[in-house]
Amino acid sequence: MSRVAVPELPRLRGARVSLGRMFEAESSNFFMLLGVTLFMVAFGLLMVLSSSYVDAHSRGQSWFASFFSQAVYAIIGLPLMFLLSRFTVRWWARLSWLALGFSWVLQALVVLTPLGRVSGGNRNWLAIGPIAFQPSELIKLALLVWLAAFFHRRERHLDRFSTLIPALLASAVSLMLVLLGGDLGTTMIMSALVLGCLLVAGIRIRHLVVILVIVAGIVVLFVLTSSNRLRRIGSFLHPSTGVDLGTGYQVQQGMWGMANGGIFGVGLGNSQSKWHWLPASSTDFIFAITAEELGLIGALLVLALFVFLAIALVRIVRASDTAFGRVFTGGVLVWLMTEAIVNIGVVVGLFPVLGVPLPLFSSGGTALISTLASIGVVLSFARTRPLGGEHPADPRAVASRRQAQGAASGTARASARQPAVR
Repeated sequence: MSRVAVPELPRLRGARVSLGRMFEAESSNFFMLLGVTLFMVAFGLLMVLSSSYVDAHSRGQSWFASFFSQAVYAIIGLPLMFLLSRFTVRWWARLSWLALGFSWVLQALVVLTPLGRVSGGNRNWLAIGPIAFQPSELIKLALLVWLAAFFHRRERHLDRFSTLIPALLASAVSLMLVLLGGDLGTTMIMSALVLGCLLVAGIRIRHLVVILVIVAGIVVLFVLTSSNRLRRIGSFLHPSTGVDLGTGYQVQQGMWGMANGGIFGVGLGNSQSKWHWLPASSTDFIFAITAEELGLIGALLVLALFVFLAIALVRIVRASDTAFGRVFTGGVLVWLMTEAIVNIGVVVGLFPVLGVPLPLFSSGGTALISTLASIGVVLSFARTRPLGGEHPADPRAVASRRQAQGAASGTARASARQPAVR
């Protein structure tokens, strides 16, 4: 009696993290995103070193104090990025509520307890002993995970506005906690992030327009009720009136520094603006120092890196076969590109000063770690294998799965048309 060969079924993968074969991946999208990210981190560390050593020495610290601090955050963030790239969608869905609730608690400690610290007119730092960080950066990542998990579960019911109410409430709580600290720049980035998630999730356009009008009205209201924000807008409209170290002065110094760089720049480390002429030279205005020292070529290189980063994220959005992957990656795309556009727009005088960092470039530990963590989650979508062993983020794998599904449905229809054999 002949034996019938039965194909071995693949093992079901539960909520498990595999640390083996850390760098194994087959998707070109994975390597494109990873390569651009690593290059931007290295380039950013170089510019932090060049733009911060004067200010660090003037504070009585080592010339390399700011660089070493940023390097430590990069050493923490990069392994964290690789670790998070091993998690599966099921893990993120389970952790969504825990991550969002934990970030809410931390931000509440900032705005409601003496642990919160004020910097730059905003109460957005949490100091616990010698450790100080910005929970608002963690809220971005936690809210993204929660929204992606929510839309993943409700993917088939997004045509009704009532389905969106829980997502809007969670977003509103997150935005209000950040607004209580006065950080309008982060609030605007988070608003753009939420709108990007809604758009990628596929909600109706009329619902998106209603939400956009409500968010714009709230932003205008908070601008008009703050003398500090009105002064920033006034300095933006009339920069020549910005005497002392106001925002108008800051924008003027940044533009003069970029003009001084010309096409080829004055040379790495030779910026004049960082000698106490340009405030926040290693954070909000690091693009101006880059353009001064490396010239138009260096500025175009920075812009090209963000274009490649956007292309890699768009490719992963298009290749993802789950709503979770599409929504999360789309949110990261809007988050990072909005920050880059706003930061560079402030430096060149297109927007008023909002205190938004340049992703992966500006000095700031919490922002760097949260950005690398979000990219790590995206990398998990570009490398996770489904049951059949194909790569979900590989366009060829997606096409082959669609062809297989079409062939299977065609075979089923043909079998249904054949008469039964008696």
